[in-house]
Amino acid sequence: MALLLELIFTATLATLPVPDFELRDTTGAAIRLPTGPAARPTVVVFLGTDCPMARLYSVRLKEMAGRFPTGAVTFLAINANAGDDVPSMAAFLREYPLAFPYAKDTDGRVAELFGASRTPQAFVLDAQRRIRYRGRIDDQYAPGGKNRGAPTREDLAEAVREVLAGRPVSVARTECTGCVIDKPRRATPPPRVTYSRDIAPILATHCRACHRPGEIGPFSLLSYSDATAHAGTIVEVIENGTMPPWSASPAHGRFRNERRLSDEHKRLIAEWVRLGCPEGAPLPPEPAPAPTKWHIGEPDAVFQIPTAFAVPAEGIIEYQNFIVDPGFKTDVWVRAAEVHPGNRRVVHHVNVFLLPPGETRLDQRYEAGPLESFALTGYDVGSAPDVMPEGMAKRIPAGWRIHFLIHYTAVGSPQTDRTEVGLQFIDPALVRKEVATKLLYRDDFAIPPHATGYRIEKTWTADRDYLLLSMYPHMHLRGKTFRFAAEYPDGTSEILLDVPRYDFNWQHRYVLAEPKRLTAGTVIRCTGVYDNSAANPSNPDPSATVQVGLQTWDEMFNGFFDIALADQDLAAERAAIESKRVRSQQVGIGALALVGLWGARLWRKRRA
Repeated sequence: MALLLELIFTATLATLPVPDFELRDTTGAAIRLPTGPAARPTVVVFLGTDCPMARLYSVRLKEMAGRFPTGAVTFLAINANAGDDVPSMAAFLREYPLAFPYAKDTDGRVAELFGASRTPQAFVLDAQRRIRYRGRIDDQYAPGGKNRGAPTREDLAEAVREVLAGRPVSVARTECTGCVIDKPRRATPPPRVTYSRDIAPILATHCRACHRPGEIGPFSLLSYSDATAHAGTIVEVIENGTMPPWSASPAHGRFRNERRLSDEHKRLIAEWVRLGCPEGAPLPPEPAPAPTKWHIGEPDAVFQIPTAFAVPAEGIIEYQNFIVDPGFKTDVWVRAAEVHPGNRRVVHHVNVFLLPPGETRLDQRYEAGPLESFALTGYDVGSAPDVMPEGMAKRIPAGWRIHFLIHYTAVGSPQTDRTEVGLQFIDPALVRKEVATKLLYRDDFAIPPHATGYRIEKTWTADRDYLLLSMYPHMHLRGKTFRFAAEYPDGTSEILLDVPRYDFNWQHRYVLAEPKRLTAGTVIRCTGVYDNSAANPSNPDPSATVQVGLQTWDEMFNGFFDIALADQDLAAERAAIESKRVRSQQVGIGALALVGLWGARLWRKRRA
């Protein structure tokens, strides 16, 4: 029924002109649709100031406005979000300048006239102000922010060309992705759910770590006004499972860093928005949170990439390598490591490897320490820092250097980045177990065109008893599912981690609530399934044979996991070595004393 009503509404808009209206742009100038004999087709795009998709498309819209002959088409951007004001719109324009006016729809009336529901959402009006096209700008991005890498059809530009040519628009309506327009709303008393009593505690526990100034969330959720300004988006991303970002199936494994809302929390949030976002008793102003640049606490050492990297506004960016020499003359032990992106908006993920003395090849990975650890640490969107269990640490051998491998993504405007890693050390005398990152990978596969369930596996066998600490699967845009399983020597097996809906945009290191003992002979089996079909909305090209490679349009099969020797006690081993050394020293001193006594006695005999 809802779809039928929407189709009827769309058909009605196509036959009736959009009523005239007047808005004010960021300069205070009055903005109206063209009328009269000189009227021309108009493109109207709804944009929000903190919608990531609106930012990404701002450069494209500016370029598109310049494609058509001067005076042939009028472009207009409109902001209908209740939480956006003119100063925030002006700030948006300073970073993402448009070549046309940006007007404020204060009461949401114009958005209702168009039937607009998202940003960015585009409409093409002919000279009689009839809507000839409504929907997306192009098909690069699918719901959830999934990225094809490049558009295959420029729906908005094609519609404008057809209207200018006097032809029917071949595709008059497309599904629009982006952020929900949060229009002005009223609370419905008496409220059964209120922000102060019910919603604020949920946001404080599950959302504000990322949704506050300086963190990865695209908007803040520290106040009632913040929450109401983004209420529609909050409900949508919770209902479709995008937020909180967590991909592990609850049926397998318990994880220390799990992000999950209960069904009751989801119900409360949906009910609150349905009732019109009632505030309840106003909460006292929340003090601004203290800066939390380092979630591990103040590092003992910070190492920054040598020079700032310039990130272009658009396009695919090659992975970047940066080498830093920390100058360690002896082995050091790391109890916590955290990557701090210099610019979170453009840093998609960072791998921090270790490079041996004298080595210069950056396309090869070098394993460090007796357990042959593959990497030091890393960062992904929304990921937590590496904090080792008590008494455990990673080793950086003397003379080894730090190798940053960084994946940048464009956000619609030129940016710069100076990423760094912070390390906290531990006294070697306190280290009981060495932690190593292992990697199961395959570089010998090619996914056929249109394959819907291409399967890849790789195994690792424990040669001794180990403790499994965490797991981290990594694939690219064709990644569909990933699973870690343990096959024990007694013939039993267990699923350790199941990711039924892999998402390249949110990659996690899944930290076990308690270390898992893997007896000698246990087989860890990683299984990845890939979807190279048109049914995968992230797929940039279903007709391609997909090879292994670093770029987003290539693929990877990587199963990282952290381990430690189950029965290792380095502190006890060091104490035993020291005790043996002391005993040997004492024996040596005693022997020397006996030799001295014997020599003195012999000397006295000779004197006699």
